[in-house]
Amino acid sequence: MLWKLIGERKGFDWLTFAIYLSLVTIGVLSLYSVLYSKDENTPVFSLNNELGRYMIFVVLSLFLFFIVYLIEWKFWYTFAYPIYFLSIILLVGVLIFGAEIKGSKSWFIIGGFSFQPSEFAKFGTALALSSYLAHYKNNLKNIGNILQAFMLIFIPVILILLQPDAGSAMVFFSLLIVMYRAGFTPLFYIITGLLAATFITTLIYNPYIVSLVTLAISFVLLALFFLRDKIWYLISALAIGGGVYLFISGYKSTALLLSLLFLLVFAFLYWLKNRENSVILIPFTAISIIVISFAASYSFYHILKPHQQDRINVWLNPEKCDPRGSLYNVLQSKTAIGAGGFTGKGFLKGNMTHLNFVPEQATDFIFSAIGEEQGFIGVAGIIILYLLLLLRIIAIAERGKTLFITYYAYAVAGYIFFHFFMNIGMNMGLVPVVGIPLPFISKGGSSLIVFSIMLAVLLKMDADRKLR
Repeated sequence: MLWKLIGERKGFDWLTFAIYLSLVTIGVLSLYSVLYSKDENTPVFSLNNELGRYMIFVVLSLFLFFIVYLIEWKFWYTFAYPIYFLSIILLVGVLIFGAEIKGSKSWFIIGGFSFQPSEFAKFGTALALSSYLAHYKNNLKNIGNILQAFMLIFIPVILILLQPDAGSAMVFFSLLIVMYRAGFTPLFYIITGLLAATFITTLIYNPYIVSLVTLAISFVLLALFFLRDKIWYLISALAIGGGVYLFISGYKSTALLLSLLFLLVFAFLYWLKNRENSVILIPFTAISIIVISFAASYSFYHILKPHQQDRINVWLNPEKCDPRGSLYNVLQSKTAIGAGGFTGKGFLKGNMTHLNFVPEQATDFIFSAIGEEQGFIGVAGIIILYLLLLLRIIAIAERGKTLFITYYAYAVAGYIFFHFFMNIGMNMGLVPVVGIPLPFISKGGSSLIVFSIMLAVLLKMDADRKLR
């Protein structure tokens, strides 16, 4: 009956649905392979094993997809804020009544099945933010509107951090792409990127080195774009050389302070002569980077807990990690992916997968199972499917008949891209291991249900556009 009703709506995007169904199918097959045992029968539908319980969520997700698709899309626009507030209530409730699993109080457990409210909060926040930004009175050039939009994002983030679940909280920052599409200033993203790059660089190199390199670049920029005189080129070279000499001699603080002082004096002298305010940007940026460098170093060594330090070191400084401890998961995952070669070992033939060498392979590291058994061809196919899905969603966003549809589509695209990028990056050691699943593929009933609902709402929005 549901298939007939959907089939009668000619606006249904069968290609996007086919991609979604393909990813879900790959997820089921991958999970079967991870849980497969030659010595034991692995029934697909049985509540006595993980696969059987997950299949209940697969069937439920498909059923909810069809049900949600039959609902008029304006329902979601009308009730965006109530759904958001419901998700916030659930996040508060799980802190009080939730079950603690692996040190995180993130789940409600009902009848042997678990539900993660943070997944539902993604849907509610996407609706609320899209509705807020689509309102004609809200303009992201107004500081009040900007703060209110950020508040919609930060409320669930703070509640999720209290669980604590840093990985799920990070996902919400993908909604910044929605704000960019709504006209938020690009300067915010440039500054954020610069601060993030400074933070990461400081964790790899000594903050003194980062600071001196920053000052050296500042001298060069000052000479090239403002002073423009050979004598200043010479003075800048002497200042840089003197700073390097003092640093090598062991006078790190002296080198830093004198170099900064010279930079401030040069910039001030130029400003006195030309009254060109833009020259102030160079020392201001340099000081900001220096402060962030030392703050990042202090935070890492004195504020973060040892296990949090290990997660970052696994990513940036693997040589400092124990191959049998914090580095073990990533090493095993990379080894499994590499073992697959070009064509893979074949379905149910992955030695590392079936001998349980890769921990958490049904959830965080399921991509490594695909890499081992399907090889480069398999993982390339997965990546292509996700990229096609993202392109289809962006196309829906740009042809949306209302701003609400456009912003909501970008929210869904942001969620999927962030999960996809972070999970694959985790499996390959390119980003920190923060426990983010691969959408539609990793084992996680709450994630599958919510992503299915979000996609169904989006396809309904697009279908109505085509019909009219």
